[in-house]
Amino acid sequence: MKYTIIEEKDKIILKDIRNFNPKHIFECGQAFRWYVEEDKSYTTIAYGKVINVKKENNDIILSNTNLQDFNNIWYHYFDLERDYDEIKKELSKDPILAEAIEFGEGIRILNQEPFEMVISFITSANNQIPRIKKSIELMSKHYGEKIKIDENFSGLEYYSFPTSEGLSKARPEDLKEVCKVGFRGERIVETANVIAKRELDLNSIYNLTRDEGKELLMTLPGVGPKVSDCILLFAFNKDDAFPVDVWVKRVMEHFYLKEDTNVKLIGSHGARIFGRLAGFAQQYLFYYARELGIGK
Repeated sequence: MKYTIIEEKDKIILKDIRNFNPKHIFECGQAFRWYVEEDKSYTTIAYGKVINVKKENNDIILSNTNLQDFNNIWYHYFDLERDYDEIKKELSKDPILAEAIEFGEGIRILNQEPFEMVISFITSANNQIPRIKKSIELMSKHYGEKIKIDENFSGLEYYSFPTSEGLSKARPEDLKEVCKVGFRGERIVETANVIAKRELDLNSIYNLTRDEGKELLMTLPGVGPKVSDCILLFAFNKDDAFPVDVWVKRVMEHFYLKEDTNVKLIGSHGARIFGRLAGFAQQYLFYYARELGIGK
């Protein structure tokens, strides 16, 4: 992918970059720590850093960062090593996906921190995005670390996502009452304990297949088939993972299966139809279905 990188004071500008739209990226269900600003830019928190992402014509402006952090964090976070033109070309052989891709042309799959994804998607179970975002922010404020930022960037306070050690010390009732996670409080603390004690090594999943990683993740309290696929896709580069939520179920039934179908079978159909690019297909279809209300 060809684009030019320009460094200015506290900014990186990606000139003439294709396949990159902050709205599509942050609002396609894969991330929860973002805010829309008045100028339609997006401020997000990842890897203990705060960054603002703004699209201006064909350029992307990353504020509150520098070239070192871009190379060490954001290049990988925004999946900039990947050729999305090739992915789109392959998936667009399917006419339904061609439409979905045109609608969400700027989607990129973020490479996010594994423990954050585990806890975030445990929190997401039977939940709505505004509530998920609120709970994650409260957990970060109470159990994470305050992030130092330039006062000229923002007068707000930002907090890093808690470590497994930090969350393992939380009381489930505090997570329920203070962080509004509901019945998920016990599961969050139990999972944080397992990971903090190294009873499950998250980093080992990078070297496993999707099925092997799925089996391992599902030993954690609160991690089922859908949650495990989300974690695999958004943290571990398992591009063949195909998470099935209510919107993916609707769009698959509407366009591909033509009947009410068991969620587990939809996942296997997605993997069969879209193969090694199933995760990308899922993101395009999810955004397309939710934004247009397809199958509702």
